[in-house]
Order: sequence, then C-alpha cells, then structure tokens
Amino acid sequence: MVPRLLSLLLLLSLATSSLTVVATNNYEVYIDRFCHLAVEHQEEFGIPASITLAQGLLESAAGKSTLATKGNNHFGIKCHKEWKGKSMKRSDDSPNECFRSYNTPEESFLDHSRFLRRTRYQKLFDLDITDYSGWARGLRECGYATDPNYAARLITIIERYSLYIYDTQEGRSQEETVAFIRDMLVNTHPVRRTRGLHYVVATPGDTYASIAKEFNLKEKKLMKYNDAHKDHEIKAWEEVYLEEKLETAPDGVTTVTIGEDECIHSIAQRYGMKVKVIKNLNHKASDTPGTVLNLR
Repeated sequence: MVPRLLSLLLLLSLATSSLTVVATNNYEVYIDRFCHLAVEHQEEFGIPASITLAQGLLESAAGKSTLATKGNNHFGIKCHKEWKGKSMKRSDDSPNECFRSYNTPEESFLDHSRFLRRTRYQKLFDLDITDYSGWARGLRECGYATDPNYAARLITIIERYSLYIYDTQEGRSQEETVAFIRDMLVNTHPVRRTRGLHYVVATPGDTYASIAKEFNLKEKKLMKYNDAHKDHEIKAWEEVYLEEKLETAPDGVTTVTIGEDECIHSIAQRYGMKVKVIKNLNHKASDTPGTVLNLR
C-alpha cells in the first residue's frame, strides 16, 4: 500500500506545475494545522469541522490575508456592538469597517464558534452534522456574508479538499492523503448557476486554458465571457462563467464597496456583471480598496 501511495504522489507531482503545487500546499498546510482544532470545536459547539475549515480557508486566504496576518482574524468577523476587544480597520461592505483582532489564531477559532451559537444561526444546528451543503447555504441565508455565491465557494472548498472527512469519526480515521490525491486526479468542476448564468468556482492552479479544455470551449471565448485579458490569472475560489455575463445588477443591489484584495473585475465576477457596464457607471473609479461602486 505504501509503495503504491508513493507512486501516486510521484505521478501527481509530475502531472502538476510548480505553480499549482505551491498554491495548493498553502491550503493543505492550513488544513493540517487547524483540522484538530476544528474537530474539537465540532464536539464542543456542534459546528461541522468541514464548515469551520472551509470558512477559515476562504475568509483568511489560507491564513495569508491582511486580517489573518495582522489581526489573527481568520473568519472576517466584524466588531459589532458587543465587541470589547482589540480591533482593526478594513474596507469590506463599506469603507474602513471595524473588524475584531485577536492575540492568536486559536482565539479567532473560538470566537467564531461562539459567534455561530447566536440566535441568528440557531436553525443551522437542526441540520445533520454531515450536511455541509445545508450549513453552507444556511450561513449565506442567515447573513454571515453578503457574497451571493458564498455557499458555492464553501461547498467547492469542502469537496476540493475532502474536508467532510473531519465531520465523522469514521472519516477522520481515513488516510487524508489518499483523499487529496483522489480529488487532485479527478480534476472536474461542478457546474453551478446564479442569476440564470452557468459558472464554476475556480480552484488553486486553474487557468482559463484548463477550464476551457474541460468544458470543450475555446479559450478566447471563455476569457471574453469573463472579461479576462491575456495572461489574466484566475483567483482561487473566483467565479468563471461559461456564458456571457449580464449587464444589470442583481435585484436589491445598488452599490458595493471594493474590499481588500478586490478589484472592479472581482466585483463583476461576484455579481455576474460585465466589467464595461460597471466602468461606464463609475467613470473615474479605480481598484482602490474602500472605493464605492454604483451598480445601477
């Protein structure tokens, strides 16, 4: 069994580029570091370990975000009225919003678990501990994030790294590396839908060329659908649309603020809008965090 596993690892390393390996390792290192903590919190608070890990990976960019590196905030939790601890400012839904700051990542994980025990999220605890899809959709419905595709991102991360194995004792007894290899070799993307548009959520190492090949599309056409220029890199967990985007904003969305590590293009991807439409509505707008964009 061991020699066969080593052979698979060798084949995997040869089949992927160095860029893919580096990008992926950031996520695997994060999972290795915090998986046991996520399991402990599942047993104490009843939150699926897969959800905790996926939120941490997404919100902190695998521990590399400004909030995580400077404030140990791995879940993007804002101050709110009840917060009495340290804080830091960051542009998100509005310019210069107040976010919680912690002494250690472990404090952030504990605060996240306590945060989800609030009344707002109570209905989630009626779900089965293995229903990560229900939890992901419920977090979005309960208002944890304003991102309309938040649930799809979480589900993609969970399935990409087989995080669901941490939700059960049986799963945790499996060889994690085998799960990672299986997912790496079966590199397919579930097609999702938002606002009537079909899209996939990109994973680390994806390119427009690789996704175009997977769906039998011309690379230039796929790039045009996504307002991508030559050598445009896809961000991990970003939407890649398989058809032409729309010229209107979603119902109820009038303005949006460019957050840290965001730009006009990423806003356009989030809402399935053409970049040129947003730029026409905001002639002098730049990609500066804190910039408020009109979407109508």
